[in-house]
Amino acid sequence: MEITRGRNFTAERAWGAKTIASMNGITTRLHWTDQPYRWHVNDGEEVFVVLDGRVEMRYRSEGIEHAQRLETGDIFYASVGTEHVACPIGEARVLVIEKEGSV
Repeated sequence: MEITRGRNFTAERAWGAKTIASMNGITTRLHWTDQPYRWHVNDGEEVFVVLDGRVEMRYRSEGIEHAQRLETGDIFYASVGTEHVACPIGEARVLVIEKEGSV
């Protein structure tokens, strides 16, 4: 058993992470960041939960770029093939659940 205080978590670099669990090929990781990630497409589905801070999630659908501001407690689901990039507004802590080894 382990308790992680998500709001207190920091990392040495943007998108640094702590693995919370790895179960049946699915990882749950806590990330800290103050910098955008990069445009990418995951190898599978992804669940992205903002635990602390705000994140502008940009994604492309049918070649058109969209942006949605996520607040603490908001959840973004990326289906297979969804091109997206997370851009924090200041510091943010996010929980990411995805296929193990995914980008």
